[in-house]
Amino acid sequence: MGSMEALSTHSTPIRPDRILPIAERFGMDAGAVLDNIIYACAYTYEHQYNLLLGLAAKMAEEPFRLLIVDSVIALFRVDFTGRGELVERQQKLAQMLSRLTKIAEEFNVAVYMTNQVIADPGGGVFISDPKKPAGGHVLAHTHLQVIPASYLAGVSN
Repeated sequence: MGSMEALSTHSTPIRPDRILPIAERFGMDAGAVLDNIIYACAYTYEHQYNLLLGLAAKMAEEPFRLLIVDSVIALFRVDFTGRGELVERQQKLAQMLSRLTKIAEEFNVAVYMTNQVIADPGGGVFISDPKKPAGGHVLAHTHLQVIPASYLAGVSN
């Protein structure tokens, strides 16, 4: 069994009461599962990037199977505001996504990222859902799979 890293941009840690039923469902030792979860909270995009560098060093020492980044865009939206900083934000986001891709490839780790959505008032009247993913083209061209939360929850649009 490998370890899991959860890198959060929120101050809400992983709750053991949510992990325990999952471990039990799959017949795993709940204590061992909790011992294999590493949690870190980032407060700026730079802090998030530095945590990834430290995590890569830890992955070189022990096997990891999953890296969760919740949310990949949140700190960039806070640290870079307005159109004047958009180019720099997108460049820094591209560097972060490149680092995540390298970690996934080098250590054979699944990377799961959550994102945010933004309103798209220019979407036109023929578009039923006026929301689009935050992060622009940089994020859109980096991921391999998109699974909308509404799909996971069984909600139809």
